Amino acid sequence: MEFHVKAVGIIHSDHATKEEAPIQGIFRPEALGTVEIFPEFSEGLKDIELFSHLFLFYRFDRAEPGELVRHPFLDDEPHGIFATRHPCRPNCIGITVVKLVERRGNLLTVSGIDVLNATPLLDIKPYVPRFDSHPEATEGWFSGKQDRAKPANSE
Repeated sequence: MEFHVKAVGIIHSDHATKEEAPIQGIFRPEALGTVEIFPEFSEGLKDIELFSHLFLFYRFDRAEPGELVRHPFLDDEPHGIFATRHPCRPNCIGITVVKLVERRGNLLTVSGIDVLNATPLLDIKPYVPRFDSHPEATEGWFSGKQDRAKPANSE
């Protein structure tokens, strides 16, 4: 099954290359970015400023679908792509959580951005702690590896 997805905006950041971007935004909470919503979708931002954090769904437009089992950034052992956060996924779709700093019309200033500059935005959803936080969640193979340095020349 195939379907068409239309970008609703563009994510702007200071991360020009994958080497400049943090593995996850939580590792660089001060990193600011701007989410630009295209005019035809700007009405959909009504009340977005009532939320402190947002999910951004985006297209890894500079990544290619890759192997279904591969070595992720934070481990030396291969894992299935669906058990990683690697960008080279079958549909090249990414998700990140950012803090909403300010809304100015169709522009959202966010912090904790880990997305490359000029990345197509597919959707936004509010982060709702009661729905989205699961303190009992397990970390799988990530356990104890989150602070590992990002390898040079990583995808």
